[in-house]
Amino acid sequence: MSNDGQAPRQLALSVGLRDDATFENFYPASNGLAQQATEGVAEGVGETYLYLWGEVGAGCSHLLQAACHRAAEHGRQSLYLPLEQLRDYGPELLEGLESLDLVCIDRVQEIAGDRLWEEALFHLYNRLRDAGTGLLVAADRAPRQLPIELADLASRLSWGMVFNLQVLDDDAKVAVLQARAHARGIDLSDEAALFILHRSPRQMNELFALLECLDEASLSAKRKVTIPFIKATLGW
Repeated sequence: MSNDGQAPRQLALSVGLRDDATFENFYPASNGLAQQATEGVAEGVGETYLYLWGEVGAGCSHLLQAACHRAAEHGRQSLYLPLEQLRDYGPELLEGLESLDLVCIDRVQEIAGDRLWEEALFHLYNRLRDAGTGLLVAADRAPRQLPIELADLASRLSWGMVFNLQVLDDDAKVAVLQARAHARGIDLSDEAALFILHRSPRQMNELFALLECLDEASLSAKRKVTIPFIKATLGW
């Protein structure tokens, strides 16, 4: 690995983005303001710093990745850093990021209590501010609820707007599942969507994975996605 400062960034870039993690595929429900603010940061208008928090499945990771896709559409350079995957590579990953237009740091709770990471993130905040680089941060709890030991970093995390993303209720999940099915050319009835929802993991990424499985099976079998077909395909 070279020591020219580019290797850590290239390593982080190798994490990649989900193709379907776009703003167009995000169903906002009560999270509309958070989506609008995130789009603004991605495009370089409005707020510069944004902090999103919510439980697993609320859509924080989706919005951060969507921001990177949108930034690219506007010719802006961005980087998505999911810390649960990258923490072991060390805080050196944060060096030189102020040269980008947008930095998205996901699951910041993963480095809470780690002095080296906390100090590196604190200094990154300062460099991004000086460079005018946009920053999106996501975690599973509010900034003041994170077990951050470095007081200055705890303060930085609350610099910009803070949004608590709410998990979709069952009606909204059915609507999202049907919309995603429609995009795949699947006519998914209310009954079939509810059947899937009540027998599968509740997180949207898990539901979408099941839908993809059903789509492939229905194309292969040349059958519609009905409740009997769902039962036979998924073994329910």
